[in-house]
Amino acid sequence: MKIRGIPYRTIWLNEDGWRVNVIDQTKLPHEFSTITLSSDNDVAHAIRTMIVRGAPLIGAAAAFGICLAMREDATNSSLVTTCKLLSRTRPTAVNLHRTLNDMKTALMNVSERERVATAYTLANDICLTDIKTNQAIGEHGFEVLRKLYTNKPPDTPLNILTHCNAGWLATVDWGTATAPMYSAHNAGLPIHVWVDETRPRNQGSALTAFELAQHGVPHTVIVDNAGGHLMQNGEIDLCLVGTDRTTASGDVANKIGTYLKALAAKDNNIPFYVALPSSTIDWSITDDINEIPIEERSKEEVMYVSGRDEEGRLAKIQVTPDGSNTANYAFDVTPARLITGLITERGMTEPSAEGLATLFPEHVTQDHRTI
Repeated sequence: MKIRGIPYRTIWLNEDGWRVNVIDQTKLPHEFSTITLSSDNDVAHAIRTMIVRGAPLIGAAAAFGICLAMREDATNSSLVTTCKLLSRTRPTAVNLHRTLNDMKTALMNVSERERVATAYTLANDICLTDIKTNQAIGEHGFEVLRKLYTNKPPDTPLNILTHCNAGWLATVDWGTATAPMYSAHNAGLPIHVWVDETRPRNQGSALTAFELAQHGVPHTVIVDNAGGHLMQNGEIDLCLVGTDRTTASGDVANKIGTYLKALAAKDNNIPFYVALPSSTIDWSITDDINEIPIEERSKEEVMYVSGRDEEGRLAKIQVTPDGSNTANYAFDVTPARLITGLITERGMTEPSAEGLATLFPEHVTQDHRTI
């Protein structure tokens, strides 16, 4: 995608061919800057502090973290230590843990002298796969939007509500929930996006709004609790969100507040779609959504907001009283019964074990269990 007309991915190799460049998402939307990561500790810090965030991008960053570690020490001990370091950074996003497991398995099967080159090849493949996957999600999702648009009065846009940031800033490129939006916009289908601010870190107002503006997609930022009101008043045609972990039965863990949007959509007969790459599906979880680990982040994210003051300076402002306790649950789980459809790189399906198994039969055993 583009920033000020210049194409960017969210992660790319430095000119030296081994260090890794990323966009510092903690500075957006007011300041665009990049950071160069030189070690696995740098990558762990970037993931933990949300310099890079979003399930697919976290996975890609972790892959390059292993690359950097192998440059320093390509032994088995170093590989295991790095995987443990990176796995502790974010618990909910399944891409991180799957990527680490895949990288470790592959590298354990090659000699130490081959590990650096192999690691970089694997990391690059992960990035290219993510881009192709998200493009395919965009194509399948565009068909959903196009069909819904046929029910609209002439000369009126299709109004989409999204929550948090499942855009290209959360992936290597294109995004998941935003990929259909970009595909529709590029094809000339008139759309308008209602963007939830997404407290406490404001990924919607800071990131989704930023990238939609850069791409020229009409949008409006709203407070998190305005969605239900807009649905009641016919201002929303569909909800389209992403997910950080999806169970084999079609339940989705996404940014806190997604569940409430799904409830409001159900009450107002508004379609609720989730766009996801298959890499976010946790085939080991079938019926018990409580098996999904829900990350609890720093209380400071609730206590403070960051922004630009009247003089243009970036500032961090406390918004809670001294002495008040805060809780910061980063995700909630939306049950499959509230979801209209899952949009994947292989097409759309109903949110069910049967639907996902049909699209991804390689994950189903002869006795119909998912693997």
